Amino acid sequence: MVRKIHHVGIVVDKLARAYPFYRDTLGLPLVKEAEVKDQGVRAALLAAQESEIELLEPIQAGTGVARFLEQRGEGLHHMCFETEDVDVALRRLKAAGVALIDETPRDGLAGRIAFLHPRACAGVLVELATPVNGSRPAPSPLRLKRVVIGSHDPQGAARIFQRLFDLPEQSLNGGPRAMLSVGRGALLLVPDEEVGGLEGLVALSVVAEDLPAVSARLRDVGAAMLSGAGELTVEPRSSHGVHLHISRFE
Repeated sequence: MVRKIHHVGIVVDKLARAYPFYRDTLGLPLVKEAEVKDQGVRAALLAAQESEIELLEPIQAGTGVARFLEQRGEGLHHMCFETEDVDVALRRLKAAGVALIDETPRDGLAGRIAFLHPRACAGVLVELATPVNGSRPAPSPLRLKRVVIGSHDPQGAARIFQRLFDLPEQSLNGGPRAMLSVGRGALLLVPDEEVGGLEGLVALSVVAEDLPAVSARLRDVGAAMLSGAGELTVEPRSSHGVHLHISRFE
């Protein structure tokens, strides 16, 4: 049912303010930018090899994205899975009694799309998308590796994602965490107590082809970050509300 993580959506105050970090500093190439009227946003997709990062700027008051920005500020908003046929996938989920936002697919920046209700997906807003002309990996210095999800019951949340999307589980060394494969990427489900009591989308992990070059650009712009051996973590105040882990390790 699910091929891969197509993109992760990030709400930002203004695209023009987010581009200097995501496009210029991280080096993610801009794939597409357009106004999506029915969502009340101006959105941009930036390549992260097999996946993409979607930046969402609210341009209409009272919409879901506008309310998100007002209530929570900038940050992670939703996760999108690519599926071969969103119409078929949605009918299957509807027949299974899964709570949906969209009863029928509609046109979006990622192609034909539909949103599932967060209460069906362990508190995560999940989008399904079928790109109009398929989706191919795009050249990019970063690859999306993991989406981190906080939950009071990570194992239970993992079972929900497995049941809905048939995602295989990766073995971990015991403990309450769980990890599910999605194409070359993964979902890492962790106890909310490990991430400040937060539930839902809490962080992104990416792999850098040239970590020293990315690290140098981040230092040049004065990004707040913690550096270790072969990895670094950018603090949310420098990455538009996103906990961003960057590593040279697969």
